[in-house]
Amino acid sequence: MPYYTHLGEIPAKRHVQFRRPDGALYSEEVFGTEGFVGPTSTMYHIHPPTQVSGWKKLYSTKTEYVETDVMRMRHLKSMDRPPMGDPVTGRVVLLGNADVEMSICIPAEPMDYHYKNGAGDELLFVHYGTGTLHTSMGTLAFGPKDYIVVPKGVIYRMEFDPQPDDQPAARFLCFETMNTSHFLPPPRYISKKTSQFLEHAPYCERDLRLPTLPLTWDESGDFEVRIKARDSVHSYIYDYHPLDVVGWDGCYYPYCFNIDDFSPIVGKHHMPPPTHQTFEGHNFVICSFCPRVLDFHPNAIPVPYNHSNLDSDEVLYYVEGNYKARRGIGSGSFSLHPQGIPHGPHPGTVEKSLGATWTDELAVMCDTFRPLHPTAAALEMDDPHYPASWAEWKPGGDESPGTESHDTW
Repeated sequence: MPYYTHLGEIPAKRHVQFRRPDGALYSEEVFGTEGFVGPTSTMYHIHPPTQVSGWKKLYSTKTEYVETDVMRMRHLKSMDRPPMGDPVTGRVVLLGNADVEMSICIPAEPMDYHYKNGAGDELLFVHYGTGTLHTSMGTLAFGPKDYIVVPKGVIYRMEFDPQPDDQPAARFLCFETMNTSHFLPPPRYISKKTSQFLEHAPYCERDLRLPTLPLTWDESGDFEVRIKARDSVHSYIYDYHPLDVVGWDGCYYPYCFNIDDFSPIVGKHHMPPPTHQTFEGHNFVICSFCPRVLDFHPNAIPVPYNHSNLDSDEVLYYVEGNYKARRGIGSGSFSLHPQGIPHGPHPGTVEKSLGATWTDELAVMCDTFRPLHPTAAALEMDDPHYPASWAEWKPGGDESPGTESHDTW
């Protein structure tokens, strides 16, 4: 996955003559992974993609993590971050390890260049904002609650639609693979015989939005493509528009999937997080907690049980709705629960939840199988009282330290 598709004009066979209207050959590019045995697409350019007229290093992208004295649970309050930079330079890394990095971005300005991440795949989650992703493989219109999967090496420019002057144009998360893995559906969702989504999968091919026309930009000039590789961003100058592909086919391309198209799996008793899994990479998973019917056993407890995930760090980003298990959590909050420390519902929320039949929560989760490290930016957002918020709470009394109630029952 993704499955085979094509867009634009392509010849009947690979690696044969394919000519432009003026008689010159189109320039074929095999665009693939894992040394010619991984997911691959074949693209046909008007100009050779190897022709550049300038190059230089711009800046380092090596993330500096902060060594903390104590391992503890954290609540990162990100909603007050001001807009900054563009959809690439405005990304602020909060947490990461050798497998995945997590950033938040509230862009303040448009991109006046194209970008290629040559180091890893990107998974963008659009909290709010609408726009267009112009890529070397076609156009993707996106909006709120869209996941955008951008495989390593795809050239793109992210353009957001303007908003009123007093509102930021957009807010999105970025998950980036730091190893050689890709964002893919869990293998258990996919048929080994046909590579189709199986009937029990919570989403399928019909839910994926693939690149569309317009595809080709045939223009001359000075065009900058910024390439991320080897812990740096490098500037390359082309004498022609970098999105000059007239056609392509294969199984390696960007696409969108809206979280509202995820069909939650529900049960008689509380379902564990793997039922909400949406994507995975090496040593981490991405899950979608969506509005859904709650557990229907007559004595069910519809909020999560206390649990110690002994092999994973858990990060939740809260998008909207009322997250019943925790007080003080709101839209734009990140919670980090490190491996080995028990966590679960705040005092009082279990009793409050009894009899509930529906939750409107919407959250994105990343579980990692190696410890996550915070950046200085993350610690600036950290609520120091969060670990104490499980202190004993009595109905009708004050909220636990550092929290405000967001329950509506």
